[in-house]
Amino acid sequence: MKRGVIIGLGVIAVLAVGGLAVTPGMIERGLNRVVDHPPYEIAPEGAALHANLVVADWHADSLLWNRDLLEHGQRGHVDIPRLQAGNVAIQVFTAVTKTPAGLNIEANEDSRDMITALTMIQRWPPRTWFDLTERALYQAERLHEFAARAPDDLTVVTDAAGLAAAVARRQQTGDERVIGLLGIEGMHAIEGELERLDALWDAGYRVFGLQHFFDNALGGSLHGIDGGGLTDFGREVVRSIDARGGIIDVAHSSPAVVADVLALIERPVIVSHTGMRGACDTARNFDDELMLRIAEHGGLVGIGYWEAAVCGTRPEDVVASIRYAIDLLGVEHVSLGSDYDGAVEVAFDTSELAVLTHTMLAQGFTREEIRKVMGENTLRFLLGNLP
Repeated sequence: MKRGVIIGLGVIAVLAVGGLAVTPGMIERGLNRVVDHPPYEIAPEGAALHANLVVADWHADSLLWNRDLLEHGQRGHVDIPRLQAGNVAIQVFTAVTKTPAGLNIEANEDSRDMITALTMIQRWPPRTWFDLTERALYQAERLHEFAARAPDDLTVVTDAAGLAAAVARRQQTGDERVIGLLGIEGMHAIEGELERLDALWDAGYRVFGLQHFFDNALGGSLHGIDGGGLTDFGREVVRSIDARGGIIDVAHSSPAVVADVLALIERPVIVSHTGMRGACDTARNFDDELMLRIAEHGGLVGIGYWEAAVCGTRPEDVVASIRYAIDLLGVEHVSLGSDYDGAVEVAFDTSELAVLTHTMLAQGFTREEIRKVMGENTLRFLLGNLP
């Protein structure tokens, strides 16, 4: 009866906002902004190089928003037409299931879940309103639906063989199909029940962030309260993901959790979207020593495009952090992790990614460095670590 009352109140809340059809769009326009700028001028050399790259991005939260990703959007950062315009071959679409108010990078208590209201305002199915696993499953369903509706524009892969075949098709035929993978931002999505991991795996999730902006049943968050390491449950979850061939993402994990994961499993991990503390000293970024440990374990770091990660939003700011990461970690350990559509303000959307190639060339990066950072490292990592 109590759950029925809660659902009833949720229905009332949805009906109350039913007349405000523009509300979801207004919310996203305020959160996922692109700074106004004149068109970027891309030198012919940079444009030619970019057109021949395998571009890959570890992290975009686009499935959270009620946009048809098969249409060129007028808000946000990512959709299939814009990915194709930016020559993005591989995009990891990440599911957000819970966030605290404020998204404070310093510390957050596990309270006031803002996604609950968003599910109602966006008229998601009632099964998603109060169940984090269902929120993740619904976002996976959306990606698979887009692929079913437009199989010539999007394909979803779950294993190394499927990825290799899709990349070969692009390279041999000029096929512009975007290759999508599913990732999740925080394993609180399994609601403390290990068996729920089966449902996420069956839905196609292969990249698993352990925490988001708050501590959870697996352990401490980089932005949480206690800073603790893996719990016994967290160790059980990490072992289960690793045994299946899933990829562990520690982007929002506490340093203690990262240390525990590195000690627990032999396979490498990723930091899907981040910056470098030595280049941008904010609480959002791990210190250089921990980043070196991740790289020494074979890991890969995805550099983001927003203020808290790279201390700016200009292409030059992003490239400065990429240069720092290469010099510290080695070029084999650096990649792209935009955090597009993740409540961040950026200076270019995914259709404009050639500006990064142009800027790196202008700043003296070698073509090999550019190819690896823009996508070859991510492709190599995925082929070596997916099931």
